[in-house]
Amino acid sequence: MIYEKRDRVAWVTLNRPEHLNAYNLAMRDELYEVLTAVADDSELRAMVLAGAGRAFSTGGDVTEFGTAPSPIIARWARFRRDVWGRVRALAIPTVAAMHGLVVGGGLEMALLCDVAIAARDASIWLPETGLGMIPGVAGTQTLARRANVGVALDMCLTGRRIDAGQAMHLGLITEVVAPGNLECRAQELALALSAASPWLVAGLKLAVWEGIDLPMAEGLYLERRLARRLRVLTGLPVPERKAATAACREIEGL
Repeated sequence: MIYEKRDRVAWVTLNRPEHLNAYNLAMRDELYEVLTAVADDSELRAMVLAGAGRAFSTGGDVTEFGTAPSPIIARWARFRRDVWGRVRALAIPTVAAMHGLVVGGGLEMALLCDVAIAARDASIWLPETGLGMIPGVAGTQTLARRANVGVALDMCLTGRRIDAGQAMHLGLITEVVAPGNLECRAQELALALSAASPWLVAGLKLAVWEGIDLPMAEGLYLERRLARRLRVLTGLPVPERKAATAACREIEGL
Protein backbone atom coordinates (compact mmCIF):
# COMPACT_ATOMS: atom_id res chain seq x y z
CA MET A 1 0.00 0.00 0.00
CA ILE A 2 1.02 3.61 -0.60
CA TYR A 3 -0.51 6.17 1.75
CA GLU A 4 -0.13 9.88 1.04
CA LYS A 5 -1.81 13.07 2.23
CA ARG A 6 -2.47 15.68 -0.45
CA ASP A 7 -4.14 18.87 0.71
CA ARG A 8 -6.28 17.14 3.37
CA VAL A 9 -7.11 14.28 0.98
CA ALA A 10 -5.85 10.79 1.80
CA TRP A 11 -4.54 8.94 -1.25
CA VAL A 12 -4.59 5.19 -0.70
CA THR A 13 -2.98 3.33 -3.59
CA LEU A 14 -3.06 -0.43 -4.09
CA ASN A 15 0.56 -1.18 -4.91
CA ARG A 16 1.17 -4.66 -6.30
CA PRO A 17 1.47 -3.63 -9.96
CA GLU A 18 3.36 -6.80 -10.91
CA HIS A 19 0.24 -8.74 -9.81
CA LEU A 20 -2.23 -6.20 -11.24
CA ASN A 21 -2.97 -5.11 -7.66
CA ALA A 22 -4.58 -8.40 -6.73
CA TYR A 23 -4.82 -8.33 -2.96
CA ASN A 24 -3.34 -11.08 -0.82
CA LEU A 25 -3.73 -11.50 2.93
CA ALA A 26 -0.74 -9.26 3.66
CA MET A 27 -2.10 -6.48 1.46
CA ARG A 28 -5.53 -6.81 3.05
CA ASP A 29 -4.04 -6.45 6.54
CA GLU A 30 -2.00 -3.43 5.45
CA LEU A 31 -5.08 -1.84 3.89
CA TYR A 32 -6.92 -2.24 7.19
CA GLU A 33 -4.11 -0.43 9.02
CA VAL A 34 -4.10 2.39 6.46
CA LEU A 35 -7.89 2.81 6.66
CA THR A 36 -7.64 2.94 10.45
CA ALA A 37 -5.06 5.72 10.15
CA VAL A 38 -7.37 7.58 7.74
CA ALA A 39 -10.32 7.24 10.12
CA ASP A 40 -8.25 8.53 13.05
CA ASP A 41 -6.75 11.56 11.27
CA SER A 42 -8.87 14.62 12.09
CA GLU A 43 -7.08 16.70 9.44
CA LEU A 44 -8.37 14.61 6.55
CA ARG A 45 -11.51 15.63 4.68
CA ALA A 46 -11.70 12.97 1.92
CA MET A 47 -10.05 9.82 0.60
CA VAL A 48 -9.18 8.58 -2.90
CA LEU A 49 -8.68 4.86 -3.53
CA ALA A 50 -6.50 4.17 -6.59
CA GLY A 51 -4.32 1.49 -8.13
CA ALA A 52 -0.68 1.58 -9.28
CA GLY A 53 0.48 0.39 -12.68
CA ARG A 54 -1.81 -0.99 -15.39
CA ALA A 55 -4.80 -1.89 -13.20
CA PHE A 56 -6.99 -0.61 -10.44
CA SER A 57 -7.29 -4.13 -9.02
CA THR A 58 -8.04 -7.64 -10.23
CA GLY A 59 -9.51 -8.65 -6.87
CA GLY A 60 -8.31 -11.45 -4.64
CA ASP A 61 -4.99 -13.11 -5.43
CA VAL A 62 -5.99 -16.51 -6.84
CA THR A 63 -2.61 -17.99 -5.90
CA GLU A 64 -3.74 -17.85 -2.27
CA PHE A 65 -7.04 -19.60 -2.92
CA GLY A 66 -7.17 -22.81 -0.91
CA THR A 67 -4.27 -21.78 1.32
CA ALA A 68 -6.32 -19.80 3.86
CA PRO A 69 -6.90 -21.18 7.38
CA SER A 70 -10.00 -23.12 8.32
CA PRO A 71 -13.38 -21.45 7.64
CA ILE A 72 -13.92 -20.85 11.37
CA ILE A 73 -10.57 -19.09 11.79
CA ALA A 74 -11.06 -17.19 8.52
CA ARG A 75 -14.46 -15.91 9.68
CA TRP A 76 -12.99 -14.87 13.03
CA ALA A 77 -10.14 -12.99 11.31
CA ARG A 78 -12.58 -11.24 8.99
CA PHE A 79 -14.78 -10.25 11.93
CA ARG A 80 -11.79 -8.77 13.76
CA ARG A 81 -10.50 -6.98 10.66
CA ASP A 82 -13.46 -6.03 8.52
CA VAL A 83 -11.56 -4.18 5.79
CA TRP A 84 -14.56 -3.71 3.53
CA GLY A 85 -16.77 -2.52 6.36
CA ARG A 86 -14.00 -0.06 7.24
CA VAL A 87 -14.15 1.45 3.75
CA ARG A 88 -17.91 1.68 3.92
CA ALA A 89 -17.98 3.28 7.37
CA LEU A 90 -15.48 6.11 6.86
CA ALA A 91 -17.11 9.40 7.85
CA ILE A 92 -15.31 11.33 5.10
CA PRO A 93 -16.22 11.19 1.39
CA THR A 94 -14.47 8.42 -0.54
CA VAL A 95 -13.68 8.37 -4.25
CA ALA A 96 -12.61 5.33 -6.27
CA ALA A 97 -10.35 6.31 -9.18
CA MET A 98 -10.50 3.31 -11.51
CA HIS A 99 -8.38 2.54 -14.56
CA GLY A 100 -7.27 -0.47 -16.55
CA LEU A 101 -8.52 -3.78 -15.16
CA VAL A 102 -11.25 -3.42 -12.54
CA VAL A 103 -12.11 -7.03 -11.82
CA GLY A 104 -13.93 -9.00 -9.13
CA GLY A 105 -13.04 -7.72 -5.68
CA GLY A 106 -11.44 -4.68 -7.31
CA LEU A 107 -14.82 -3.55 -8.63
CA GLU A 108 -16.45 -4.46 -5.34
CA MET A 109 -13.97 -2.27 -3.43
CA ALA A 110 -14.76 0.63 -5.74
CA LEU A 111 -18.51 0.18 -5.18
CA LEU A 112 -17.97 0.50 -1.42
CA CYS A 113 -16.69 4.04 -2.00
CA ASP A 114 -19.20 6.90 -2.08
CA VAL A 115 -18.38 7.92 -5.65
CA ALA A 116 -16.48 6.14 -8.42
CA ILE A 117 -14.95 7.59 -11.58
CA ALA A 118 -13.07 5.76 -14.31
CA ALA A 119 -10.57 6.35 -17.07
CA ARG A 120 -11.69 5.50 -20.59
CA ASP A 121 -9.41 2.47 -20.60
CA ALA A 122 -11.21 0.76 -17.71
CA SER A 123 -12.41 -2.80 -18.30
CA ILE A 124 -14.88 -3.93 -15.67
CA TRP A 125 -16.33 -7.33 -14.80
CA LEU A 126 -17.13 -9.86 -12.06
CA PRO A 127 -15.61 -13.26 -12.93
CA GLU A 128 -16.40 -15.09 -9.69
CA THR A 129 -19.23 -17.26 -11.05
CA GLY A 130 -16.91 -18.70 -13.68
CA LEU A 131 -14.52 -19.67 -10.86
CA GLY A 132 -17.25 -21.47 -8.95
CA MET A 133 -17.80 -18.69 -6.41
CA ILE A 134 -20.03 -15.71 -5.78
CA PRO A 135 -18.73 -12.16 -5.21
CA GLY A 136 -17.54 -11.96 -1.62
CA VAL A 137 -16.72 -8.28 -1.08
CA ALA A 138 -20.34 -7.09 -0.94
CA GLY A 139 -20.70 -7.01 -4.73
CA THR A 140 -24.06 -8.78 -4.78
CA GLN A 141 -25.40 -6.04 -2.53
CA THR A 142 -23.66 -2.85 -3.66
CA LEU A 143 -24.09 -3.57 -7.37
CA ALA A 144 -27.86 -3.99 -7.01
CA ARG A 145 -28.07 -0.75 -5.03
CA ARG A 146 -25.80 1.26 -7.32
CA ALA A 147 -27.51 0.08 -10.52
CA ASN A 148 -30.47 -2.31 -10.19
CA VAL A 149 -31.27 -5.94 -9.54
CA GLY A 150 -31.28 -6.89 -13.23
CA VAL A 151 -27.85 -5.39 -13.83
CA ALA A 152 -26.48 -7.09 -10.70
CA LEU A 153 -27.79 -10.50 -11.73
CA ASP A 154 -26.58 -10.04 -15.32
CA MET A 155 -23.04 -9.08 -14.35
CA CYS A 156 -22.75 -11.62 -11.54
CA LEU A 157 -24.18 -14.56 -13.49
CA THR A 158 -22.63 -13.95 -16.90
CA GLY A 159 -19.34 -12.31 -15.94
CA ARG A 160 -19.63 -10.09 -19.00
CA ARG A 161 -17.18 -7.23 -19.39
CA ILE A 162 -18.27 -3.62 -19.66
CA ASP A 163 -16.29 -0.51 -20.49
CA ALA A 164 -16.26 2.82 -18.67
CA GLY A 165 -19.01 4.31 -20.84
CA GLN A 166 -21.33 1.39 -20.14
CA ALA A 167 -20.50 1.58 -16.43
CA MET A 168 -21.54 5.23 -16.35
CA HIS A 169 -24.75 4.45 -18.25
CA LEU A 170 -25.58 1.78 -15.66
CA GLY A 171 -24.88 4.14 -12.76
CA LEU A 172 -21.78 2.38 -11.42
CA ILE A 173 -19.60 5.45 -11.96
CA THR A 174 -20.31 9.16 -12.25
CA GLU A 175 -17.63 10.28 -14.73
CA VAL A 176 -15.42 8.98 -17.52
CA VAL A 177 -12.14 10.84 -17.95
CA ALA A 178 -9.02 10.61 -20.08
CA PRO A 179 -6.46 8.25 -18.51
CA GLY A 180 -3.98 11.08 -18.08
CA ASN A 181 -6.53 13.19 -16.22
CA LEU A 182 -7.78 10.56 -13.76
CA GLU A 183 -5.55 11.53 -10.84
CA CYS A 184 -6.18 15.26 -11.18
CA ARG A 185 -9.94 14.80 -11.51
CA ALA A 186 -10.10 12.44 -8.53
CA GLN A 187 -8.35 15.03 -6.37
CA GLU A 188 -10.69 17.79 -7.58
CA LEU A 189 -13.74 15.66 -6.90
CA ALA A 190 -12.54 14.63 -3.44
CA LEU A 191 -12.03 18.28 -2.48
CA ALA A 192 -15.44 19.24 -3.88
CA LEU A 193 -17.19 16.46 -1.95
CA SER A 194 -15.49 17.54 1.26
CA ALA A 195 -16.32 21.26 1.00
CA ALA A 196 -19.03 21.03 3.68
CA SER A 197 -18.28 20.75 7.39
CA PRO A 198 -17.10 17.31 8.59
CA TRP A 199 -20.18 16.65 10.73
CA LEU A 200 -22.49 17.63 7.88
CA VAL A 201 -20.68 15.27 5.49
CA ALA A 202 -20.84 12.44 8.04
CA GLY A 203 -24.55 13.07 8.59
CA LEU A 204 -25.31 13.08 4.87
CA LYS A 205 -23.38 9.87 4.34
CA LEU A 206 -25.23 8.18 7.17
CA ALA A 207 -28.61 9.37 5.89
CA VAL A 208 -27.98 8.03 2.38
CA TRP A 209 -26.08 4.80 3.09
CA GLU A 210 -28.24 3.69 6.02
CA GLY A 211 -31.49 5.11 4.70
CA ILE A 212 -31.35 3.06 1.51
CA ASP A 213 -31.96 -0.11 3.51
CA LEU A 214 -34.88 1.31 5.50
CA PRO A 215 -38.58 1.63 4.70
CA MET A 216 -39.41 5.16 3.58
CA ALA A 217 -40.96 6.17 6.91
CA GLU A 218 -37.92 5.00 8.87
CA GLY A 219 -35.55 6.66 6.40
CA LEU A 220 -37.40 9.96 6.79
CA TYR A 221 -37.23 9.62 10.57
CA LEU A 222 -33.46 9.05 10.35
CA GLU A 223 -33.14 12.14 8.14
CA ARG A 224 -35.14 14.31 10.58
CA ARG A 225 -33.16 13.04 13.57
CA LEU A 226 -29.85 13.79 11.87
CA ALA A 227 -31.05 17.21 10.73
CA ARG A 228 -31.99 18.15 14.31
CA ARG A 229 -28.61 17.10 15.66
CA LEU A 230 -26.78 18.96 12.92
CA ARG A 231 -28.77 22.12 13.67
CA VAL A 232 -27.63 21.86 17.28
CA LEU A 233 -24.02 21.52 16.21
CA THR A 234 -24.11 24.45 13.80
CA GLY A 235 -25.70 26.57 16.52
CA LEU A 236 -22.80 26.03 18.92
CA PRO A 237 -20.23 28.78 19.54
CA VAL A 238 -17.12 28.28 17.41
CA PRO A 239 -14.86 26.86 20.18
CA GLU A 240 -17.47 24.29 21.18
CA ARG A 241 -18.22 23.50 17.56
CA LYS A 242 -14.55 22.72 16.95
CA ALA A 243 -14.48 20.49 20.01
CA ALA A 244 -17.52 18.61 18.71
CA THR A 245 -16.05 18.05 15.26
CA ALA A 246 -13.86 15.10 16.24
CA ALA A 247 -16.77 13.24 17.79
CA CYS A 248 -18.95 13.87 14.78
CA ARG A 249 -16.41 12.66 12.25
CA GLU A 250 -17.26 9.08 13.22
CA ILE A 251 -20.63 8.13 11.77
CA GLU A 252 -21.62 6.45 15.03
CA GLY A 253 -21.14 9.78 16.79
CA LEU A 254 -24.16 11.22 15.03
